Amino acid sequence: MAPIPTDEAGRWHPRLALLLLLSASTLTVMAGAIITPVLEVIRGELGVDGTAAGMILTAHGLSIALCSPLVGWLIDRFGVRLPLAGGLLLYGLAGGAGLVVESYVALIFSRLLFGLGAAAVFSGTTVALLSFYRGSMQDRVMGWRSAAISGGGIAWPLLGGAVGTLSWHAPFGIYLIGVPLGLASLVLLPHRGQTQSGPRGKVLPLLQQPSVLSLYAFQMLVSALMYVVAVFLPQRLAQLDVERPFVVSLFLVTMSISATAAGLFYGKLRARLGYPVLLRIAFVGWAVGFLLIAFTGVAWLMLPALATCGASMGVLIPALTVLIGESAPPTLRGQVTALLGAAAFLGQFASPLVFGPLIDATSVADGFLAAAVLSLVAMAVSSTSILGTAASKVDAAQKEEEGERHVTEVAER
Repeated sequence: MAPIPTDEAGRWHPRLALLLLLSASTLTVMAGAIITPVLEVIRGELGVDGTAAGMILTAHGLSIALCSPLVGWLIDRFGVRLPLAGGLLLYGLAGGAGLVVESYVALIFSRLLFGLGAAAVFSGTTVALLSFYRGSMQDRVMGWRSAAISGGGIAWPLLGGAVGTLSWHAPFGIYLIGVPLGLASLVLLPHRGQTQSGPRGKVLPLLQQPSVLSLYAFQMLVSALMYVVAVFLPQRLAQLDVERPFVVSLFLVTMSISATAAGLFYGKLRARLGYPVLLRIAFVGWAVGFLLIAFTGVAWLMLPALATCGASMGVLIPALTVLIGESAPPTLRGQVTALLGAAAFLGQFASPLVFGPLIDATSVADGFLAAAVLSLVAMAVSSTSILGTAASKVDAAQKEEEGERHVTEVAER
């Protein structure tokens, strides 16, 4: 592991900080999942229609997309510690406001503020993990991050549904976990990180590079494909006479479990295969899973299909995150990473708008068939010079960094 930046007193808590960053990383997937089980109750209590109720889930995503560039600039300007701590505190307080609000307007306003905090949490945790951990250790912690996010996708909705039996306000109290995490980040993270070192450049020329733009496009595609499963799988299962909510949730959990497992093994896979091969395998796996979902007439065959999709997701998320983080100098890492979050949430927002009309005009199976075709197209594009070269460069740079670190360690002995 590379030398870790320390504060003025030389303090650094690497293990506790890693636990903090992995825990905070689960909060972005928790953002909407916590209140999904009580959304229909909220709609009835506040007397709003389905579209307005849906805004309670999506308002924070819009806020994240709009605020991410500002958050990235703050991280590059002041380091990770303060923006992340502030974001966690805002996440907790604005999210927890749902415990007491009684009007729809106040709830939407709190969700917009909550989105600003969530943007800082997403970008702050990502930049911290990319900056504080280098080489093979970076691969491991990014895989652990993917596993933690997938695990959160299992645990947080179950917890939200459990406390939702008390009242529709109760799940909002879970967001308050951001407050102690924010306070802990002030103690555990160094005052100054690698994001502040080196000459400062401008992010716009970097964003004009085809390889960087392709990474953002891939992130949008990955998020859109993830939401094809989340939004339309229940309809596909209903066609196979699987309609009980608990049974449907078991199918979705299968995908999260396989994504968690893939994240735990991501570091070893990346070291052995390299980014270009890893990306191609992941997209092929996703295509196979979507094809099986589209054509099978047996419900239980959905389980291996979803496991394949989940494993691909568990590999693609950390790979794309590292590739975009390593495409920029440390002084711009906050901004390029924040824009990756914006691309992810825009992809989520666009998914039902793109696939919904197609499915309405044809069938749910055709929607998954289209997702399989897009996955194969992505696999083909990942083999081209634009993205393939970018991935190969990061591979080479990381190997060189590992070699230099080894020489330094031998010399110090």
